[in-house]
Amino acid sequence: MKQFSIPMALVDYIPVFLFLVAGVKLQRALYNKMSKGAFALFSAGSINVFMAGFLKATYKLLYAANICDFEVLNSMFFPVQALGFLLCGIALVAMLYHPQGALYEVAAPALFKGTMIFVGMMCLGLGAMDFVLVKLSLKLKKKGAAVCFLVSFILSLGMGYLSSKDFTQSFMNWVAQGVNVFGQAALLYGVLQLEKAGLGDLRLS
Repeated sequence: MKQFSIPMALVDYIPVFLFLVAGVKLQRALYNKMSKGAFALFSAGSINVFMAGFLKATYKLLYAANICDFEVLNSMFFPVQALGFLLCGIALVAMLYHPQGALYEVAAPALFKGTMIFVGMMCLGLGAMDFVLVKLSLKLKKKGAAVCFLVSFILSLGMGYLSSKDFTQSFMNWVAQGVNVFGQAALLYGVLQLEKAGLGDLRLS
């Protein structure tokens, strides 16, 4: 039996909106540095990640409030978020190395119950995304921001590890919530540091 409470479900919205703010700020700061294709990929990826988290938090809230067990909102979370991070990673790498490059085509995988392909996609996307953000941090001489992105990446990988644990225990859900909140808070703090350092005016070439 799932162990969700209303407070737990509400806390689950926190990292979702932390990521949304970080994503929007990155879109605004990097818009003039991306080709239209790369920006479209990053925007689509950000929306995917946000919606996946938002719908899963909503699923938990509906379940905890004894309204319904809308399982599809839960089962779609992993593939939608994984694809979103992959798109974000590809977009940022394209911006860094091919600012005027053409739109990359990424085929969405068919949904199925196995998770390994999604784990791979998420690790690849997160790794690429944080790699670029760390490089931008070093260009702007913001080592603290680079550390934040590394911490965010490690905590995100930790979420992948925790997803394999027994989430019928309330304790494990709260641990995962804490890891996720701190991971997204680190991402947002790093983005804010880059914004203050002049990310919007940074020349990539």
